[in-house]
Amino acid sequence: MTKTAMITVCGRPNVGKSSLTNALVGEKIAIVSHKPQTTRNRIYGVVNRGDTQYVLLDTPGLHKPRSRLGDYMVKVVRESLADVEAALLLVEPIAHVGEPEKVLLQRIQEEKIPVILCINKIDTLEKKEALLEVMAAYSAYYPDFAAIIPLSARTGEGLEELMEQLAPYAQEGPQLFPDGMTTDQPDAQICSEIVREKMLRCLDKEVPHGTAVEITRFTERDNGIIDLDVTIYCEKASHKGIIIGKQGETIKHISSLARQDIEKFMGTKVYMETWVKVKENWRDNQNFIRSQGYED
Repeated sequence: MTKTAMITVCGRPNVGKSSLTNALVGEKIAIVSHKPQTTRNRIYGVVNRGDTQYVLLDTPGLHKPRSRLGDYMVKVVRESLADVEAALLLVEPIAHVGEPEKVLLQRIQEEKIPVILCINKIDTLEKKEALLEVMAAYSAYYPDFAAIIPLSARTGEGLEELMEQLAPYAQEGPQLFPDGMTTDQPDAQICSEIVREKMLRCLDKEVPHGTAVEITRFTERDNGIIDLDVTIYCEKASHKGIIIGKQGETIKHISSLARQDIEKFMGTKVYMETWVKVKENWRDNQNFIRSQGYED
């Protein structure tokens, strides 16, 4: 590797930023759900092609914060647009430029970095002609896009064209991540995020957004088996009851789904024990969110 390119993937919540990052990297490094604000932190995804190492910065969705954790997530988005070679603005195929997109484009303009408009979820369009309206709306608002690429992170359509568009932004420089490394996240962090993903999928409404996951034990036996102790924090006693479920059925289901994905990721057998604890208003507790890695 003789070239590198740092590329920020940004957009409003739930447009498919993590799905796109996973698709380009070629494996699941960021959790995905249909609920907004799934990603809480900046995640590096590494793509090696030819003589170039592309480092993708998957960011939280830009939203109006309602807690200290929300403030942190918005700060991550804004800082991720500094000191990069280019940005990918991911949008849905809707012919309207919303407030989050306007804020991000203003920030991109301030940083004087090139931006590629990525229109995601084109596999959901009944008529491809609708893309022309989306392109026209965004081009009218921001005529300086380096390129506009319709794509589908789910099916892979348009991803090769996107990578070709990123090639000119590579700069001469040393390889940042060793061969075989696809993300900067420690294994324990990925395991905790997998548990949180399963809660987002299995629980309704606000409950999963008020949860944090901590790996309190991560040990490997001589035979390669991994032992995990997992603590789930929630904000209310009533939420604890919902997470555990009748006779513990819900937490068993969440743990089983998470363990299956963790075993796939780690490539070995995993034994996991899970606890649920109440930590009231943790999203506004600066010391706690810092201990969870959500503060500089």
